[in-house]
Amino acid sequence: MTKVLIANRGEIAVRVVRACAEAGYASVAVYADQDADALHVRLADEAIALGGATAATTYLSIDAVLAAARQAHADAVHPGYGFLSESAAFARAVEEAGLVWIGPAPESIDALGDKMTARRIAQRVGAPLAAGTDEPLAGPEQAVAFAEEHGLPIAIKAAFGGGGRGLKVVHELAEVADSFDAATREAVAAFGRGECFVERFLESPRHIEVQILGDGEGGIVVVGDRDCSMQRRNQKLIEEAPAPGLSIEQRAEFHAAARAVCAEVNYRGAGTVEFLLAADGTISFLEVNTRLQVEHPVTEAVTGIDLVREQFRIAFGEGMSFTETPPPSGHAFEFRINAEDPGRGFLPSPGRVAALRTPGGPGVRWDSGIEAGDTVQPAFDSMIAKLIVHAESRDAALVRARRALRETSVDGPATVIPFDVLALDDEAFATETFAVHTQWIERTLLPKLEPQLRPAAAPDNALMRFPVEIDGRRVVLGLPPHLLAGLARPAGADAAPTATEDAASDPDQLRSPTPGTLVRWLVDDGETVAEGDPVAVLDAMKMETTVVAHRGGTLSQRAEVAAVIAAAGVLAVIS
Repeated sequence: MTKVLIANRGEIAVRVVRACAEAGYASVAVYADQDADALHVRLADEAIALGGATAATTYLSIDAVLAAARQAHADAVHPGYGFLSESAAFARAVEEAGLVWIGPAPESIDALGDKMTARRIAQRVGAPLAAGTDEPLAGPEQAVAFAEEHGLPIAIKAAFGGGGRGLKVVHELAEVADSFDAATREAVAAFGRGECFVERFLESPRHIEVQILGDGEGGIVVVGDRDCSMQRRNQKLIEEAPAPGLSIEQRAEFHAAARAVCAEVNYRGAGTVEFLLAADGTISFLEVNTRLQVEHPVTEAVTGIDLVREQFRIAFGEGMSFTETPPPSGHAFEFRINAEDPGRGFLPSPGRVAALRTPGGPGVRWDSGIEAGDTVQPAFDSMIAKLIVHAESRDAALVRARRALRETSVDGPATVIPFDVLALDDEAFATETFAVHTQWIERTLLPKLEPQLRPAAAPDNALMRFPVEIDGRRVVLGLPPHLLAGLARPAGADAAPTATEDAASDPDQLRSPTPGTLVRWLVDDGETVAEGDPVAVLDAMKMETTVVAHRGGTLSQRAEVAAVIAAAGVLAVIS
């Protein structure tokens, strides 16, 4: 039997496990310490520990993933999305290890994953394109010079990676340099490379993307298009297919440009070509995601095509099951059910899901890596699930979506569901005019959202490992620290209060609004600050969050850069 190792976690790992089962393949899950009992681990045929608790030592470690593949005697690797899915180095390493890489050729990932090279390819095939730089920026001064020449707004983008990370849209010249630094930091943290470029940003644009499949020999089939304009922090929250409100000519231009860009590199497997559509009708090529997209289920819903199965067919030499663009049937929405608090600016809200009620009924699909009792881990992304609804028309799909969201209940972390409900009743989104754009959420809906109750802090689930001998063989045993703590505590002993609990009422303490890693201080130790001044930057669940002073006074730092900070952990004292 063919054995597929899934180099990912959470919802997408569960999705691929299920596709393997239906295709007759054995599935192998890999996991970080926190994910030892995760749903994708429980559902897979086998599971191999990666031996770490951070993304860098687990899902982003090529050596660790390949060691797991060797241990499992896997035949192929599916990368899912995120992590190493767009790493040409990983794709090469998989193929050099004699395994089938279920994705594009490494050369295609190199060409299209580098956004500047992708821009040159788009220029070569005549795809519509906004003004931008063709080489990495040497420093923030080049970004400033570009803004002065071409005007604002501009977009500073990581040359490698995607998902809205390492992307900063800048509207003020004075903010360009700081935005360049922030984009570079995010790019290094997310993708291991900090090169950035800059291009003109179309004001209030829609985000349109085209799903393609390629045979690796220049044959490209467009599967359909989607609208992904409902974004916050340049990351998508609601997607739909087909993209509403496009003219026949616009849809044809999007499809033709996507087909031409991917044919130029003999693209193999599933990929997505993304564009911006300005209010005046201007179209600009944005980037190519050389992987499966989070939002692929809406295209599956309106076409009936299983995109993961198509990935398998192409990778194993069977070819695509169709050769022409299928006409869409009805309309579909996808809602990313993230553990974030919209009323607090979409702050991450990791924690234990105490109870979970999922929707059902006709045209409703629930893709999740979380069940009741599981924990949304602060070390990784905030997604709990994806809710996908499909109906015969957009209006009918909106009605079905409202019903499905009413049925959905998550106890524990704050979620984006209140935002979804509010968005579906806003005429800018729900009517035929479709007046939303990529900054619409922050500009229009955010002020209307109320904060939710904060969840309890997620436990530290990093395993403690030590060698033991079983039947004469040495093995490494991993146990959760709370179990060991329970064994070590004398009977009847009471837990001592923590320093955080003792000082919880200290009004001088500046506490972290979310768990994360302290990226940098914006003010020096001992500096005077006013209430509301930005003082620190946290990296929280793959997003940067700026912490502001809760009062005026003299700031004394209580945490060092690179320190991991718990939710409500003390960052500083302002006295």
